[in-house]
Amino acid sequence: QQIQEEMNKQLFDNLVSFLRRSHSEFQEKATEWTCRMKSREIPTAALVLGVNVTDHDLTFKSLSEILQNNITPYVALLQAKDCPGIKNLMQKLMGQLMNCYVDADSSDEEDCAQVSPNRIRCSMTSLISWYENITKKTDSETPNRKRTSSRHLQSPPVVVIFKDMESFTTKVLQDFIVISSQHIHELPLILIFGIATSPMIIHSLLPHSISSLLCIELFQSLSCKEHLSTIIDKLLLTTQFAFKLGEKVLQVLINIFLYHDFSVQNFIKGFQLCIVEHFYSQPLSVLCCQLSEAKKRVNSLSHSQCENIRRLPSFRRYVESQESEKQIALLTSDNFLKEAVQKLLEDLHVYHENYLPVLRCLHVFTSSLPKYPLGKQIRELHCACLESRVWETEDYESSLQLARMLNKSDLVTMLQKCVEIFVSSSGKDFDKVVEKLKDFLAQFQKLEGACQEQGESISSQKELQKKTDLYHLQKSLLELKESRRSKKLTKFEVLRFEVVDFIDSLVKNYLVPADHQTLHELVYFSRAGALREHLNAAPRVALHTALNNPGCYLKHQALRSDGGSLSNKAPDVCIVYKLHLECGRLINLVDWLEAFATVVTAAEGPSGDAAVSDQVDDVIHARFIRAVSELELLGFIKASKQKTDHVARLTWGGC
Repeated sequence: QQIQEEMNKQLFDNLVSFLRRSHSEFQEKATEWTCRMKSREIPTAALVLGVNVTDHDLTFKSLSEILQNNITPYVALLQAKDCPGIKNLMQKLMGQLMNCYVDADSSDEEDCAQVSPNRIRCSMTSLISWYENITKKTDSETPNRKRTSSRHLQSPPVVVIFKDMESFTTKVLQDFIVISSQHIHELPLILIFGIATSPMIIHSLLPHSISSLLCIELFQSLSCKEHLSTIIDKLLLTTQFAFKLGEKVLQVLINIFLYHDFSVQNFIKGFQLCIVEHFYSQPLSVLCCQLSEAKKRVNSLSHSQCENIRRLPSFRRYVESQESEKQIALLTSDNFLKEAVQKLLEDLHVYHENYLPVLRCLHVFTSSLPKYPLGKQIRELHCACLESRVWETEDYESSLQLARMLNKSDLVTMLQKCVEIFVSSSGKDFDKVVEKLKDFLAQFQKLEGACQEQGESISSQKELQKKTDLYHLQKSLLELKESRRSKKLTKFEVLRFEVVDFIDSLVKNYLVPADHQTLHELVYFSRAGALREHLNAAPRVALHTALNNPGCYLKHQALRSDGGSLSNKAPDVCIVYKLHLECGRLINLVDWLEAFATVVTAAEGPSGDAAVSDQVDDVIHARFIRAVSELELLGFIKASKQKTDHVARLTWGGC
């Protein structure tokens, strides 16, 4: 929430400024002809939020709170599903503003004062009368009495927010705009259109005669991809929180975001699910906390928890790398184990402190290249580093080759950014790194007569930018490599190679994959399969399980099926479903009914009374018809045109 407030702060500030400016223009009593021409225009803010519709609710909620705290207490949020007609829209609008029941069907012409306080007529006239009364009451307060909010404007405007403009019908919008424009001189109304697609939707929904009644100003929020990058940067790429996501888990969440809904809120829900799953399934998650607290908790570990630590794959690798005497102590002495775990947790914390600054420094270089072999976003680089030794990949080698062709100004800018990153980091091993980077900067400043080399580098980089396909890019790299072999390197080129080699050494020292660290299982959640089971819906499998084995969901022992047997205690639709699995493409309804009756009456004794037997048959027949109808509603069968007493089966294969 804090991150979203920070990201939307500029947008909300611009909206507040727009509302203040629009309201001040309304209060000015000018008589010029241009002002008279604009007197019917409604100030309108077109707020483009993007296609991540599930994130809009939180944005509008924050916007409504800001407007109520700073501009006006009269803010109404309308949704298309609640406003199928103009009467319903006015009802919702007046209900939110007046906080009372409004009769949308009232057609009498009584004055608002003559109607019951809890039941008033739904019209723009009633709204204007209410607004005049409420503002007069506020203005008539005694000077010694405090106002409800000193931050509100005098005669505050009425702000109407259409949360999903694309979903509103054209007629509803047109009628409301026309009615509002006719009373804009009496009621200071301001509209805010929430748009998910494009601002052109306004002109698609509204003809020119209607849109000309609006004084529209466009406001654009940050894209959902930028929002996600900020979330990952502030939540995952930080040492503030001990909990981390493994590479496969992070990739699952990012893929769901990119290929399904672009919803940051759903990404956060997935992140929360990972936290719950980790602390529920990992017995040693008690140590997933800040370093100082984790050290205290290590001393209180029980013998069984110590045994769980000894079973961790990373700890077993650590034990195998130790001397025989230390191995025996780690496997037999709990006290010695606790001391070693404290040291290993401290090493893991230091690893994270060193990993993040080097990752950001590498991202400064890779994101400035003409091509993006390792990805443009830092999340892509982070996933590559978590997956394997990034310096052993072809993309990394390509990035180094491109970095060795950067010009002087780009290199100096990157080095300055890296110095800022390392100086502001909490890592304790970067003093010498900062000194070395500053030394490189000083050498670049001392270089003279490198204009020609720099020009060659710029031209080579521009040439690389022109080559759009991989074949020509590799060909250009090989040609440049061969040309450098045949001539002596200049001082600038030697220094450039030294800078790239130094960054390469930092990557090899500090960007080791997390699963190579001892006790990484305590803080990293890597069960991507469990996450997919929760997030990737499989409705067909769930439906088959529910119908084939109802005891799985109903938690009733008598309903659990052994070896595919049928129980007469199961719901009718489950019995019918199991019987239909044994049939072919066409199912005879008579045979199906007889089989159903046999299963249902299997545990019942023979009845001697024919009337009672007929009554039972009627009941069973009705139950069968209802079950078959439910199965047809679920999409497993359909009526057959070939035979009237048969139905066609629609699903095949196992789940």
